[in-house]
Amino acid sequence: MRLLKKYLPRVEFDSYEDFIKNYRLNIPESFNFGFDCVEAWSDVEPDKLALCWCDDRGNEKKITFSEMNRLSNQAVHFFTEKGIKKGDPVLLILRRRWEYWVCAVALHKLGAIVIPASLQLTAKDISYRVRAAGIKMMVCVHDAFVISQAAQAQVDIPRVIIGGHSDGWMDFSIEAYPEIFPHPVGRAATCNEDLMLIYFTSGTTGMPKMVQHSFLHPLGQIVTAKYWQQVQEDTLHMSVSDSGWAKFGWGKIYGQWLCGAAVFAYDMDNFVPASLLQKMQDYKLTTFCAPPTMYRFMLQEKDIKKYDLSSIKHYGNAGEPLNPEVFRRWKEITGGELREGFGQSESSVLIANFKWVSPRAGSMGKPSPLYDIDLVDAEGKSCENGIEGEIVIRGLDNPSGLFSGYYKDDSYNAKVFRNGYYATGDVAWRDDDGYYWFVGRNDDVIKCSGYRIGPFEVESALIEHPAVIECAVTAAPDPVRGQVVKATIVLAPGFAPGDLLIKELQAHVKKVTAPYKYPRIVEFVRELPKTVSGKIKRAQIRKESEFGKE
Repeated sequence: MRLLKKYLPRVEFDSYEDFIKNYRLNIPESFNFGFDCVEAWSDVEPDKLALCWCDDRGNEKKITFSEMNRLSNQAVHFFTEKGIKKGDPVLLILRRRWEYWVCAVALHKLGAIVIPASLQLTAKDISYRVRAAGIKMMVCVHDAFVISQAAQAQVDIPRVIIGGHSDGWMDFSIEAYPEIFPHPVGRAATCNEDLMLIYFTSGTTGMPKMVQHSFLHPLGQIVTAKYWQQVQEDTLHMSVSDSGWAKFGWGKIYGQWLCGAAVFAYDMDNFVPASLLQKMQDYKLTTFCAPPTMYRFMLQEKDIKKYDLSSIKHYGNAGEPLNPEVFRRWKEITGGELREGFGQSESSVLIANFKWVSPRAGSMGKPSPLYDIDLVDAEGKSCENGIEGEIVIRGLDNPSGLFSGYYKDDSYNAKVFRNGYYATGDVAWRDDDGYYWFVGRNDDVIKCSGYRIGPFEVESALIEHPAVIECAVTAAPDPVRGQVVKATIVLAPGFAPGDLLIKELQAHVKKVTAPYKYPRIVEFVRELPKTVSGKIKRAQIRKESEFGKE
């Protein structure tokens, strides 16, 4: 709490209205997360737990802030000796290894640009990122796939390996380096506007864009951690995320550590619902956040009630819209309400079910005080309540929350920053009580016989049927109606595809929502195509509908 008071004139609020009206963030002249959070906690509470890490092989490691400060200082000297300096982009492919936190904090202290990436990147993906961002070094976990793809990428940059040894790679050996790293001064010191972090977007269409964040970005994540995820000081918070996703920055480092909470990291080989539930129970987590897909799969566990989750006071979800049926079932079984949050790689949380907001099944919640959120029509005019519009952010003078643009892409910046606002590309509507309801991406909205159909509402209806474990609703071309609704469905165990099931699912959707929204085309698949960050590739499904599967 003492660290928050340095940046917030008021930390606690009585209501959502009080929060929106009176939340203020003190912007320091120069903020560096490595020094002003990690080192700061090390100075005042050296034994405060920063990270609790474990994996599927029984390994466990707990790191205090003083240890994290020491390890990151040693890593700074390692990176400096290998030629990394302020402003150099460094690619990190580290899954959930505890060393990710050490490397990220070290690179922040040094003023280098951290570029997190997924374990699933292919040689083509790696090569593209190295060229596009001018990456100077790659640091990777010891993994056969990663090593092979990096070799095939044929990029001429230094390569560092963590968790093993491999020919042609430098070991991440930092034990012999000095444990103290003085604050850089002069031109070597970081400024608020310097680039700290670049996320490559998911790339559901086209090549991934580079989302750039300044050194003030961690301060924007205070709202994410304290007021949406409701993390508590000296307790364990878990957000389920690979380090290559922007959600990692939302839930596993910045806002959580500024609030004094410890991060719980389960370095799972694969997502096994029962294993995750066991960790949630055994480590007595206090707050937890995961994508809706993971809640859906955990709900498939027949004996979910055997797990004692009573220590968890707050559940959150983000990354994709939360279906109302999942909300209802999770609360029925565990007693916990799922608080949805909405945002992008380009921001901290934009809209959420904050601590004073009573969650409504299917709603994203209400806007964050960091942003002036509005809905606009195709002409850029504000929409009335009940009318669908694109989510935009007005007032672009807040440097701590929103990204500073797409790296080296002036043409795309001009496309999204227009008319005095940032256009998110996401469509929603707002009810009379100020709650926002997600409809879909601009490109995902289906136009059928004059009707506009949001895929999320149809997906939510389908999810209520016991045969459906996961689905994606997209548009398919139709010579009469222009477009029709197509549902691509992953079936739950015990159900088999067939015409009778298709008719049953169509009838179910007609009963749950407006009849014209039912899927005229139903396809059953083993799994849905997804990006490396776990988002459904609706563009790929649409393309396959139009041209046939490739």
